Amino acid sequence: MRNIPLFTPSVKSIALSLLFAFGVSVPNSFAQSSEADGDKMNLSDARSKMYEVLNIIDKAYIDEPDHEEITETAIKNVLKELDPHSVYIPADELKKMNEPLKGNFEGIGIQFNLMEDTVVVVGVIAGGPSEKVGIMAGDKIVTVDGKAFAGTDLENNDVMVALKGPKDTKVTVGVKRRKVKELIDFTITRDKIPIHSLDASYIAKPGIGYIKLNRFSATTVQEFKDALVDLKAQGMEHLVLDLKGNGGGYLKAAVQLADEFLDKGELVTYTEGRSFPRKDYNASSSGGFQDGMLAVLIDEGSASASEIVSGAIQDWDRGLVVGRRSYGKGLVQKPFPLSDGSAMRLTISNYYTPAGRSIQKPYEEGKESYLKDIRTRLEKGELTDLSKIEFPDSLKHNTLRSKRTVYGGGGIMPDMFVPLDTTSNTKMYRDVNRQGMFQQFLLTYMDKERKSLEKEYQTEDDFVNNYTVGQKFFDEFIEYVSGEGVDCNDEQLALSEKSMRIRMKALVARYLFGTSAYFRVANENNEALQTAITAMEDNSFKKMKIAVR
Repeated sequence: MRNIPLFTPSVKSIALSLLFAFGVSVPNSFAQSSEADGDKMNLSDARSKMYEVLNIIDKAYIDEPDHEEITETAIKNVLKELDPHSVYIPADELKKMNEPLKGNFEGIGIQFNLMEDTVVVVGVIAGGPSEKVGIMAGDKIVTVDGKAFAGTDLENNDVMVALKGPKDTKVTVGVKRRKVKELIDFTITRDKIPIHSLDASYIAKPGIGYIKLNRFSATTVQEFKDALVDLKAQGMEHLVLDLKGNGGGYLKAAVQLADEFLDKGELVTYTEGRSFPRKDYNASSSGGFQDGMLAVLIDEGSASASEIVSGAIQDWDRGLVVGRRSYGKGLVQKPFPLSDGSAMRLTISNYYTPAGRSIQKPYEEGKESYLKDIRTRLEKGELTDLSKIEFPDSLKHNTLRSKRTVYGGGGIMPDMFVPLDTTSNTKMYRDVNRQGMFQQFLLTYMDKERKSLEKEYQTEDDFVNNYTVGQKFFDEFIEYVSGEGVDCNDEQLALSEKSMRIRMKALVARYLFGTSAYFRVANENNEALQTAITAMEDNSFKKMKIAVR
């Protein structure tokens, strides 16, 4: 999460006060005089000591020291020791890291995959530069500015470097289009390209809407509001908000989204830290969805801003939280820009849910253990067996209306637990998925069949309701997969066939109609969504004293 910077420390002062990470020895007289009384070293002494270390290295080291490398390494290492989320960001990486949260970047506006060392356009951004000049899904970009652009060493980053660029600059691409003999040249004027945080929005069942968000960016709330208006026009009365795998983003976006569900004045979250006094964030206006049943889907990949929203919904008994225990990131980072264009994102405070829960999971055992937490949960059985999850009584809290028991200290624990389905996730399925075989096979399929599919299925509803992955088509896929060295034995195939067919249909839906269509199909395997819908259709909300206003 990001707040507006308050101040900008100099690179020199940061470097001097952090270089103790190297543990370079210094004159005993200084060490004795500064620590003789056993007191903790203060900032002034630490800064002086670091300045002395730099001077000694500069004058006495065997080789000419690289001061830039020393400074960069020191800052990274020291921040690594503070907590898992305080990080240093070099200047050349900062812009790229901020792009997904700003909601746009500058480029040509395509979605692409690399297939057989060639850039294949999977989709074009509506209203973007590529769509305006006539580039289509299925086109293969084989030249850029007159030079060949394909080969065994081509990687995603090469494509990004070649095609992204400042607004109003031009790039000429040579396109190979199916059934067109000659290359087609397009000169594209780059422009701002929106990055959407809303993946899908549709009516899941009569009266029940579904919205999936992938991040909390500058555009998230407006995207959500637009989707809400559209769903209400289609008869939506109740809503499932899918935050599974949503790693967070802007605190402001999380507060504004929670505001859509809560009454004016209700606390969404509060933050508090050593140098930053408590700050409350309250719902400020009438939201767009304050009536009707609400379910929020979370899992182990839901973090930060996702936990703020789901925690507020749960604490106020406003909706049902469904899925698996969330990630457990309750620390607030603030960016501090440095004078060379780099920045620190420093943890400055904790955030708390309205009932006073800190959901930050422990990190005292070090960053490596912290980052392996999800794997540890899987190994302990927590992702598949509710009884394996243990919360000490010291972390117990009560919700604000019905006084239900909820817990802090390690993520948001859902009201309804949905175990991870490991049955269909065979080694065969994992190998096929990891190696991108679904995409490779279906891109080739779409290259041949796009026109006939577009003619047969002219609307998204028509496709979702009527398209099936036929047996012949599925057999061809298995033959392709086997030819690539994947063991497709009968036992694994029996377990994974249904999921594989759904994935194939979902990808065809995406290539024809976009991301939302993909999730309409793929969600057939979304057990959390099915659980939430069932809870809306039976008496679960009333039994659990969840508010329906």
